[in-house]
Amino acid sequence: MDPLSTVEKAVDILFHLHQAGEPQGVTEIGRSLGLPKSSAHRLLGALGRRGLVERSTRGRYQPGSALIALGLGQLERDPVVELARDVLEDAVGVLGETLFLVTARARELVVIDKVEGTGFLRVSPQVGERVPVHATAVGKLYLAFAPEAVGLPEEPETFTAHTQTARDAVQRSAELAREQGFATNDEEWVPGLGVVAAPVFFRERLIATVALGGAAARLCEIGEKAVLANVREAASRIEARLRADKSEYARQALEAAR
Repeated sequence: MDPLSTVEKAVDILFHLHQAGEPQGVTEIGRSLGLPKSSAHRLLGALGRRGLVERSTRGRYQPGSALIALGLGQLERDPVVELARDVLEDAVGVLGETLFLVTARARELVVIDKVEGTGFLRVSPQVGERVPVHATAVGKLYLAFAPEAVGLPEEPETFTAHTQTARDAVQRSAELAREQGFATNDEEWVPGLGVVAAPVFFRERLIATVALGGAAARLCEIGEKAVLANVREAASRIEARLRADKSEYARQALEAAR
């Protein structure tokens, strides 16, 4: 096995374990990736010595803490995260619901920061996770203001009874988001979850979105006006910081969004 092929197969294992969602045995990994069991075992051993994979109590393999640390460390250095973190914390303190900072990376939407609220519902996703474009409020904003930054799947997945999968319906939602300057999501991705999102612009480019998520019933109780004011205020404060920042953060933020 040549060195390049070895690296590619090791990376394939890491992605496979991430997507599997639960620990996998050597045989399962080898079968899924078309690897001989001996090769899979050798690669897992090398990854394990670096802490990139770990073994569960049943001896099966899962992503390791070193891999998580690498990913979170990179996200924490994101220039928008640096400027937005305490803004999100302040905004969460107002209504007590979870706020997310989401941006586009490689034509996919990724959660780059999250401040958990005090509400009963512990809201997914987690930092570093990807979110679907067609079934989220942040996806509607990107389709409205930066469609070149994201891509729609050929066959969008149906997550709930409220998920819109027809392209014309998704496009209409994006057009509405553009007219309003914000977007909502009423149980389109996760049952029981409501979201209100606002765009973050820098030099007339959409570089991130701020989204508040919580139990749909709870958001109705608070009222869309109050939720929207909270999210818009956070987005505006982040924009102001980007404009005022004299360090390299603002330039890096714009570069990262390209």
